[in-house]
Amino acid sequence: MIRVGLIGLGMAAQPHMLALRDLEAEGRLRLAGGFSPSAERRAAFATRWSVPVFDSLDAVIAASDLLLVLTPPGAHLPMVQAAAAAGRHVLVEKPLEITAERAQRLLDAAAGITLAVVFQHRFRPASLRLKQAIDSGALGKLLSCSASIRWWRDAAYFAQPGRGMKARDGGGVLLTQSIHTLDLLLHLAGPVDRLAALAVTSPLRSIDTEDIAAATLRFASGAIGVLDATTVAEPGFPERIEIAGTGGSAVLVAERLELHLKGQPVEILDRGLAGGGGADPMAFDHGPHRSMIAEVLDAIAAKRPPSNSGASGLSVQRTIEAILRSAREGSFVTL
Repeated sequence: MIRVGLIGLGMAAQPHMLALRDLEAEGRLRLAGGFSPSAERRAAFATRWSVPVFDSLDAVIAASDLLLVLTPPGAHLPMVQAAAAAGRHVLVEKPLEITAERAQRLLDAAAGITLAVVFQHRFRPASLRLKQAIDSGALGKLLSCSASIRWWRDAAYFAQPGRGMKARDGGGVLLTQSIHTLDLLLHLAGPVDRLAALAVTSPLRSIDTEDIAAATLRFASGAIGVLDATTVAEPGFPERIEIAGTGGSAVLVAERLELHLKGQPVEILDRGLAGGGGADPMAFDHGPHRSMIAEVLDAIAAKRPPSNSGASGLSVQRTIEAILRSAREGSFVTL
């Protein structure tokens, strides 16, 4: 029975706790409890979820076999280093860290444990079906692969101290919001090898990170596409991925897949359009979180890397840094 503890008890804890409750009810794990340096957050967490809380990092590490690190990204590296030193496995929230360099140091520290990263969009049923269609060759050679994330975040979201600032979050719409969809695009279509981009900060909020970004992408496969990402599109719209190949095309809108394969009837897999793109970033189903955590548990038991391994989260971070570099320098960037 794997004991699971949480480090960081803020907004991100909710879908994880709902998923953990499901898995605990199935006998897959036991909730050890949670830790936050904030006494107020510890009290609120204990009241809501009726689980133990710890008043130190060492205590939650000692009580757990698997730790969910849900802190702001700039704190991920020391948390993972402490967990790995104690031989504890880790599931860390996206992004791995605030820079690719710190992310690599995090991966190095976790060499002796199972490390996974929270990219739950990979585990949506529609995403899994599209991944299967691509990997099986049903879509043929990929030609055009694009993503659009036209979300909205209101003043209340940015009222939390440090939110939208490089010192706390490491980045803006790319690293904090659009990273899930961009990661899924790379997971489906493969790595990007060349790009050109623009990124700006709108006058809607006082932040020092980008909230509008656009990029042209060339993939290692030879496919090309575009990325359109923003949090200024009120009231917020479902994120969208479109892929076309020699064997057909697909449109993935949040959890709804429309798959057109040559010579076959249109296949539609519809689990809804709620993806957290509006003012409430938690307005989504926790089912993919449950599937993701179950995959990590299976990987630990089988002593194999999970499909959302920590190493698999580095590509999207390097791509985001290349987009921002291109925007700064006004030139193409080769990865």
